[in-house]
Amino acid sequence: MPSRRHPDLDVPERFVTTRRAHRDETAEDYVEAIDQLIAQRGEARVGELGKIMGVSHVTVTRIIARLQREGLVDTQPRRPITLTPSGKEMAESSRARHELVLAFLIAAGVDPRQAQIDAEGIEHHVSDETLDALRRLTRSLQ
Repeated sequence: MPSRRHPDLDVPERFVTTRRAHRDETAEDYVEAIDQLIAQRGEARVGELGKIMGVSHVTVTRIIARLQREGLVDTQPRRPITLTPSGKEMAESSRARHELVLAFLIAAGVDPRQAQIDAEGIEHHVSDETLDALRRLTRSLQ
């Protein structure tokens, strides 16, 4: 009798990759928001991040502490949050992925408002290979 197992279920990389993407998603969202606040307002503070992310001051403080331990931000009590070079690089990479996925979805006919929402999740879960394919398809659709 043939096996009923799907051959892809024996490939743990897909789960490892997804867990890694979920772990990095929060960091990417926060450094991107910090970078955006600095560009728009000249500084990023916990209160503004809480408003943008829709979370409490305590949640932002906890996440900023984690990002500081990971070397992505610098901060001192009652001072603006700044990005380290690694944090800035992550923010720029995340923004570029977001813009590419957004452009693809819009070129494919997705309503721009919905495309913005969907791109926010997709950007964290695509490989460089998939991004290259989206880039080529977007060019051909435009």
